[in-house]
Amino acid sequence: MDKKIYDEVGRKDVQAPSASEVMGKKSPEHKFRAGSVSATIWENAGEDSEGKPTVFKTISIGRSYKDKEGNWQNSNSLRVSDLPKAILVLSKAYEHLTLKNIETEE
Repeated sequence: MDKKIYDEVGRKDVQAPSASEVMGKKSPEHKFRAGSVSATIWENAGEDSEGKPTVFKTISIGRSYKDKEGNWQNSNSLRVSDLPKAILVLSKAYEHLTLKNIETEE
């Protein structure tokens, strides 16, 4: 049975960016960083519930750290002390998207 998957605004078969898209084939629209925590805005293409092409934004959040060998790593797990920074970068991402949409509509 072929089941259609819709997100909260009616787009069908929506998927988060793949690792290959995030790691090099696709550039982020914008990135906000507070210390080791960042929020990245991605522009994605898909179809709405009627099959029409649509563009939508997604936000990924992560934390950078150095491992025992001193190499930089990325994680989507946050520590309690990272939460204020996460709130800040997510607020900035939301502000960026909201203000950009208002400017585009004028």
